[in-house]
Amino acid sequence: MLRATLTAPAIFGFTGVTCGAFGAHYLRSRLSEDGTRAWNTAVTYQLLHAVAMLGIVALRQQAASEARKARLDTAFGLMLVGVIGFSGSIYGLVLGGPKLLGPVTPLGGLLMMAGWAVVGIA
Repeated sequence: MLRATLTAPAIFGFTGVTCGAFGAHYLRSRLSEDGTRAWNTAVTYQLLHAVAMLGIVALRQQAASEARKARLDTAFGLMLVGVIGFSGSIYGLVLGGPKLLGPVTPLGGLLMMAGWAVVGIA
């Protein structure tokens, strides 16, 4: 699917901290309690999966077989797309984006869960 690299986790870490600060300092007084909670959930999942993806990169470097490397690449790709779908759709919804983003959130969550499952299989 996608070769595991440090680029995506670094971007997710950087933008996760940025979004967390943006939410805490700029959005806090502008959002409802539900909006703040949703924003914080998106940030938390994004940062957690940035660290998980770093772990996948490390595991991939230690993997002896090409089959295991391929599974870890798949897990990495699932998490990558999952974070974009899950956290990205929540950010968009909280900022007033189209309601069309609503169904993307659980799909992103399912992709992240699938990523974890593939890590377990690998």
